[in-house]
This record gives sequence, structure tokens and C-alpha cells, in this order.
Amino acid sequence: MATVEVKVPDIGDFDEVAVIEVLVKVGDTVKAEQSLITVESDKASMEIPSSAAGVVKELKVGVGSKVSEGSVVLVLEGEGAAAAPAPATAPAAAAPAPAAAAPAAAPVAAPPAATGPVEVKVPDIGDFKDVAVIEVLVKPGDAIKEEQSLITVESDKASMEIPSSAAGVLKELKVKVGDKVNVGDLVAILEGSAGGAAAAAPAAAPAAASAPAAAPAGAPAAAASAAQASAPAPAAAPAHDPTVAPSGNLPHASPSVRKFARELGVPLEEVKGSGQKGRITQEDVQNFTRAVMSGATSTKAAAAKAPAGGGGEALGLLPWPKVDFTKFGPVERKDLSRIKKISGANLHRNWVMIPHVTNNDEADITELEAFRVSTNKENEKSGVKVTMLAFVIKAVVSALKKFPEFNTSMDGDQLVYKQYYHVGFAADTPNGLVVPVLRDADKKGVLQISQEMGELAKKARDGKLGAADMTGGCFSISSLGGIGGTHFTPIINAPEVAILGLSKSAMKPVWDGKQFVPRLTLPLSLSYDHRVIDGASAARFNAYLGQVLADFRRVLL
Repeated sequence: MATVEVKVPDIGDFDEVAVIEVLVKVGDTVKAEQSLITVESDKASMEIPSSAAGVVKELKVGVGSKVSEGSVVLVLEGEGAAAAPAPATAPAAAAPAPAAAAPAAAPVAAPPAATGPVEVKVPDIGDFKDVAVIEVLVKPGDAIKEEQSLITVESDKASMEIPSSAAGVLKELKVKVGDKVNVGDLVAILEGSAGGAAAAAPAAAPAAASAPAAAPAGAPAAAASAAQASAPAPAAAPAHDPTVAPSGNLPHASPSVRKFARELGVPLEEVKGSGQKGRITQEDVQNFTRAVMSGATSTKAAAAKAPAGGGGEALGLLPWPKVDFTKFGPVERKDLSRIKKISGANLHRNWVMIPHVTNNDEADITELEAFRVSTNKENEKSGVKVTMLAFVIKAVVSALKKFPEFNTSMDGDQLVYKQYYHVGFAADTPNGLVVPVLRDADKKGVLQISQEMGELAKKARDGKLGAADMTGGCFSISSLGGIGGTHFTPIINAPEVAILGLSKSAMKPVWDGKQFVPRLTLPLSLSYDHRVIDGASAARFNAYLGQVLADFRRVLL
């Protein structure tokens, strides 16, 4: 089969324009006039169409490559390749059209006077008619420089910026987003500068302006002319629907906005456009940058480096409020501790990702507290002090055995039932809370649990806990009993499915069927993952835990 080289047609006076997108790959079947690559200059982005039909045999350019008129884009192989040379030369024949039209455009773009009002009109934009205004880049009162872009228009094949043919102050805008414009249409009225620079060369200015302004349009125009010359009925692109955003992977933004995003290092494909048809504006890029800087969102590249399971930014949350607190009074700034930075991120993920429900109950620990006090008196010389938390850990193990779904973790659509009982407990340190894990709590007595808890708590306060000391937990307990409170909602420590919160025990009058008697009660707050555990199971777990704590002999059953 014959092969043909598809080259870049006449794209006006632009040299070394960058390839910003490759729309086909080797092996693709390409139709005549199908877009192959997207290139971008300072003023316009345009798609380069194929001059023939066939199968892509070899790509000669990639993203970032620089191309000019005549550069080889790719090599096609196919039956229609023999007819390809004619369209390849057609742009050259079509090229004089924009140049020839420039003098005709000169009178309509020429400013009438140096100091009076200056009319800025649409220069020659090739064969395109009724192109849509998709962005207005200036507003009345702005100081406009010569060649500064005023509006962005869009055809089926390219978006281009219309520059000002003079300098001055913008007095009146004659177009708005959504309007259709053609060659010679009035865009704006400027109040010309007194120096006369705006009208120094009324005839030459439009010619100069038409070069950068018409050249971007010239590429699609030349491509269109080539298509007409090469085939009587080319496979034309569908008519442009103004209500639908353009297809493809190229972000819907003007060249100036893309350049602005590149300067800031902003990935445009991650920015949500607020303009017409979802078009990305400069303000959208600025807002995205502010959100990233404030930590309210992050780029995909940054998220890929973050711990798995994050993704609050994917929920479309509003940016974090930025407040200058010094306006209201004196302030002092301190960095978060390393522990708080790590635990804060984990807690945020867990709270957002896990559907928390909390069941509150109370346990009568009157007899258990008396037993604890007597046990400590008996073991004064050993140096081991038994805490109520040690008894709760032992009771929790009994409850986990009775209700095994509380000793699980989610792994996709499956539950992992653990055959071991490692219980984590929150330890308060000067730098924040950490959760050391007591291993094999089911195989240890209350005295041994108390001793190991003391050792782990000391390591936590000294900042000597290792990763092995804080991993592998099945269930966690957060105890605020030494501080106060009645009930609270502890946050589940993923990938666990439940956590128990303990508040301060208090003496309460309890009705025993005949009279009120003083009883020591311990508040229990059980938070659970509602995807795994239902409310009835949580209530039974808490009730059983209360029964064990009220009569610790149940641990033996």
C-alpha cells in the first residue's frame, strides 16, 4: 500500500508553534479532515486536520514538539494515500487569501483620529462567519495597549483572541459573551491617547494587526480551503453547538488562560470552569490556586503522594475560609505538632469516609470499683497499679468474642473476621493523642494488661513508640474518665469498625425496685461503622458490656 506524509499546512506567520495535544495514535484509522494534533501560539490554539484518509503508520511529533508550515506530522498508509499530495499543497494556494483580504480589512479597522474616539473592529479572520464570542477579556475603564487581546472568539476548529488595533482607555464595549461577530464588526470604542500613537498609521496598523490576529484564523481557514480543494464532500466536523462544551481532552480555555495556568503550574484538566459551556476563566485558575494553597483541595499529583483513603477534595467541599485574624486583635502563631498533623489527617479521613453512629449507655461499676481498690492494696509492693481501663479491656475482649462483627475490617465488598484480639487505647501525651496497641489481650490477665499499658503509656509520653506499637489493632478505647464529661462521640480508628468512649464515672441514685440506692455508674459511648454494624447489634454490645462490668464473673462464661 502507498504511504503519504501529512504535513502542517500554512498557519500564517507563526513559526515554531507548540504541540499541546496529540489526538491520534499509531494504528488508528483516520478520515480526511479529521483533527490530528492541536497546536498553540500566543494568540490562538488550532487543530491540524489530516489531508488524507488512511491508517496511522508513524507519528512524527509529540506533545511539546515545535512545528512550522511543512513539518511532517505523521505517515499514513492506505488506498487513498495516492491522492494526498494535492491537499498538502493546497494550503500554499489558499495562503494568499488572508493576505489579500488584509487591505480590505484595513479601512474598517483603522482608527479615525489620534485624540478622539477610536473604533476597534474585528480584523480579517479568514472564511469564518458568525464566530461566537466566548470570553471578554477587558472592561470599560481599562487602559488598553496596542495589540492587547480584547475578546476571544471560537470557531469549529480554533479559538482566537482579537487584539486591539490601538492604545487608549476603553470607553465602551460593543460585544458580550454569546454574540456572533464577523470581519468589520465593532468590538470596542477607545478614548485615544493624546500622543497620537494610536493613530500613527491608520492604514498600516490594521495590516500589522491582521498578521497576528488573522494568522491564527488563517490556519483553520487554509485547512478548510484545502479540504474543499481535495475532496468534493469531505468528512466535515459536526456543526458547533454553543450549548455543548467541546469534546476531547483539551481543557476548554483560551490560549491566554492556558498560558497563565502554565506559569502557575496549575493542571487545567483539574479546574472546573465557570464560564459559558464550562469554559475555564482566569478567575477559575486563581480560585483553584488559592484553594490548593489553603489546603482546601489538592492536585491529583499531590493526592497520589498522600496516604490512601484520603480524598475530601473529591467531595467538592468549599475552600477553607481565609481570615486575617490580626484585624480583630493580637495573635500568636504556633506550628501543629507532628503527631497532630498526622492524627488530624487520619481523623478527618475517618470522619468523612465512615458513616458514624454512636450508642450511649451506662454501666454499674460499684462492685468492680471496690474490687479494683482492694486489688491495688493487695499488690502495692509489686508496683503494678490496676486501672478501671484494664478491666474494661478485658470486658471488651469478652464482648468481641460474643459479637464477632465488631472484630472485623472492611476490605472492598468483604469483611475480614480477625481471630486475634489486639486492643488499642488512646494515650494523652504533651504533643497530642496516640493509640498504642495492647496485643493478645485475650491471653492476658488484668494485672498483666495493667503492667503493659503502663509501659506503653510511658513510651508514648517519651515519644518512643514505634510503628509496631501502634498497628494491628482490632478495637480501640478512648478514656476521658480522669478528666470529666458524660458522653461523647469518639471517631473510629480505620480500618476498625468500632471504638468505645469512656467518660467520668459518677455516683447516681438508681432504683432497685424498692428504693433509690447510690451506685457508681460509668458512661459508655460506642461509635460504630453503620455499613457493618446495625443499631440493634450496637445496643446489644453495649448492654452486654455493661452486664460484664457490673458482674465481672461473666468474663468466665
